[in-house]
Amino acid sequence: MVAYTILALVIFGYRAVTDDKLQLYLAHRAALLDYASPIVGCRARAEDVVQEAWLRFSRHDDSTEICHPASYLYRIVRNLALDHTRRMATEKAQPGGDELLAELPSSTASPETTVTQQNELAAIGRALETLPARTRLAFEMHRLGGFTLQQVAAHLNVSVSLVHQLVHDALRHCMAHLEDEQ
Repeated sequence: MVAYTILALVIFGYRAVTDDKLQLYLAHRAALLDYASPIVGCRARAEDVVQEAWLRFSRHDDSTEICHPASYLYRIVRNLALDHTRRMATEKAQPGGDELLAELPSSTASPETTVTQQNELAAIGRALETLPARTRLAFEMHRLGGFTLQQVAAHLNVSVSLVHQLVHDALRHCMAHLEDEQ
């Protein structure tokens, strides 16, 4: 693993690491793994955390003096381990999540509901076919086309109150036709 750390520095083009930093890391590596393992709960994940800590520690600017580099390295490991643990906790699936998902209502209608809705729509279509042309047009323009009563009245050259009555009559006719078919 130590060879991997040094190889990563060469491959990824990190600037030369001082011998002091490398020696400090190599001297504390096993202890850092022991320190991170209980936090993350797994030795393999602790390896990842310690590796990431080394990369951050090795990239640290040499112009600022670190009074206690070993403590600083331990702090990096601790923070990364805690971040990893938090991330894993939020990503972890909720226990029993599959059962909860199965109980949620479906966003699509059941086949029975779909057939019922199709039958009702066909019945409304048949009811509209039996209406007088002006009543059907007023209903379709207002309820299906989204036109205002004023726009329908202007199109049909009738009053707004007559359009209101035509739409109301068509709606009552469709409701009665639906009740008859059920």
